[in-house]
Amino acid sequence: MAYDDLRSWITALERAGELKRIVTEVDPILEISEITDRISKAKIPALQHRTSERHTPGPALLFANIKGYRRAQVLINQFGSPRRMRMALGVDSLDEVAERIHGFLDVKSPQGFLDKVKMLPRLAEMGRFFPHVAASGPCKEVIQRDSFSLLDFPVLQCWPKDAGRFITLPCVITRDPKTGKRNMGMYRMQVYDEKTAGMHWQRQKVGAEHYREALRAAAASRDSAPGRAIELMARTSGGSQLPDAGVPAGRLQVAVAIGTDPAVTFSAIVPAPPDVEEYLIAGFLRQKSVELVKCETVDLEVPASAEIVLEGYVNLNELRNEGPFGDHTGFYSLEDQYPVLHITCITHRRDPIYATTIVGKPPMEDGWMGKAVERIFLPLMKLTIPELVDINLPLEGVFHNLLIVSIKKSYPGQARKVMNAIWSLGQAMFSKCIIVLDEDVDVQDLGEVALKALNHIDPERDIQFTLGPIDSLDHASRLPNYGSKMGVDATRKWSSEGFSRPWPEEIVMDQKTRDLVNRKWASLAKEIGLE
Repeated sequence: MAYDDLRSWITALERAGELKRIVTEVDPILEISEITDRISKAKIPALQHRTSERHTPGPALLFANIKGYRRAQVLINQFGSPRRMRMALGVDSLDEVAERIHGFLDVKSPQGFLDKVKMLPRLAEMGRFFPHVAASGPCKEVIQRDSFSLLDFPVLQCWPKDAGRFITLPCVITRDPKTGKRNMGMYRMQVYDEKTAGMHWQRQKVGAEHYREALRAAAASRDSAPGRAIELMARTSGGSQLPDAGVPAGRLQVAVAIGTDPAVTFSAIVPAPPDVEEYLIAGFLRQKSVELVKCETVDLEVPASAEIVLEGYVNLNELRNEGPFGDHTGFYSLEDQYPVLHITCITHRRDPIYATTIVGKPPMEDGWMGKAVERIFLPLMKLTIPELVDINLPLEGVFHNLLIVSIKKSYPGQARKVMNAIWSLGQAMFSKCIIVLDEDVDVQDLGEVALKALNHIDPERDIQFTLGPIDSLDHASRLPNYGSKMGVDATRKWSSEGFSRPWPEEIVMDQKTRDLVNRKWASLAKEIGLE
């Protein structure tokens, strides 16, 4: 099911019993975060009986009485459970999306006229997903070119030592200055004042690359040496100091959509292939194209049904302190310097709903979004690493600290090959610890993973270390964005890998006895008191 906008999504959540409207007055400074954190972790006695899943996350929340904000509403925790993630993408199982992706990836080159004819329906279906630009849309109901303020919206301060208020669920749109291709990413934004905000695109993100492309172009226009441009790029998007007067002047246009339909919002976080636009991914997920409108003051297109749109630019010669910020690692990310977004125009729907999220110690809303990415994009990983059977990014691993994979092992040293392949894949390059197991291990069962991995390894032999890029939020690395990673080969060892001892069999009951007990189990369970 495709949701036309955030409001139809809210209606669907409410009908499904997955959303609660809160009329008690709440403060956007810390109080909404504390309430949502408790709901995310089910610290409410009324929720404790729900034991069908490992965690018992509470409902999405729509706050309708915000202190200091007349008629404002705040939506939070919209993706904060496995069921709501499935609802957001209109499926009963996330594997359905993975299967659709696999179906498109499995298209073979046509060998003749008949094959080409058979491909026409598939091509027509793909055509439905491309975005289209409309003359106007709901996000244009109110247009503010002069008298506007970011402080008119109930932006949250999430944690006590945050540097201030942060926009945490923005869809940030930029255009590659070199190719003209659009990108949509999700980068937090610290609100500095009425018309400026920090643009926290980490250096490995596409938005930061667009910024660097603009720097390259500006440096080239001034006949700067290539080395100078590289130095400038290294000192921006999370650098350690402000650039000096030699930085070339110029701007990169930016638009920010807040409160989009769930497929668009989710698409902003997916690790898309570089040449695949997020609007196309959103169209694929919702099985319906995304309608866009042109911005008023910048040459960019935004979702027509967005609740709020910010338009503006970042100067290429301006960085400012951003942070600290209570992050999804469970710790505060440290203060650093990032570009500044200058707002030139704000458009929004009448009485806009401010969509936001909080991150912190898992489990929280972003964890369920990450698990959806894990399921949906496994087929894409298998294109590069075909021996992959399954992957697990545990919530406690906060996306980049731990990746558990199972493989179909066919030759010696294959587990190490897989580790290195993962470290070469997009955002997976930040995986600090990778554990590789055999195909018969259920990587979703952490108890089985611990049992098999710890039994199967000789630490000196089976653990390897390497150096490379590290997630910007990793506070333990020796340098910002650079540090060590660990791979663990927890597969069975073969003689061709130098293991000469016999490998023991796993303890498993024989099937005859299992069948015998199965026939008696109903009465036994009653006697034992298991019913």
